[in-house]
Amino acid sequence: MFEKIRKLKDRKGFTLVELIVVLVILAILAALLIPALTGYIDKANKEKVVAETRSVAMAAQTIISETYGQGKLATTDANPAVTHDDIAKLAEANDSWSFKVYVSKADGKVGQVEAIQLWDGTYGCLYIDGAYYVKGDKDVPTTVTGATVPTAVLDNTIVWAASTD
Repeated sequence: MFEKIRKLKDRKGFTLVELIVVLVILAILAALLIPALTGYIDKANKEKVVAETRSVAMAAQTIISETYGQGKLATTDANPAVTHDDIAKLAEANDSWSFKVYVSKADGKVGQVEAIQLWDGTYGCLYIDGAYYVKGDKDVPTTVTGATVPTAVLDNTIVWAASTD
């Protein structure tokens, strides 16, 4: 009898029950982590679209300021000196991006970027008054979580560099 007990003690390895318990614990941990990780991925994608919008805003303002300095800045909707391609090139825009730049034509603010609507193929971002609004819906470029390009801005702006979808 004692010999059988010694043989069981000398055996190396895990029993089937022990292995199943470990696998169940790992499955529970994975089930808890996966939703948390997907939330981080969505947050990172939203931050990415804000960064893309910032790069378009800086590129647009740079090109518009340069055009203004050269005396070529027109206050009409058709300004051949500022094009979508110029802004996209400076912003290193991806081909899937679609954006509109709203530029002020009001006295004292001529040539200032007032608003930008950007859609990167997954998320949209609206930049207005220094704030960025993001939503993962195709309708984003016109309205984002209650923020729209106000009529007052639209009345005093020119839409330049609009992408053709």
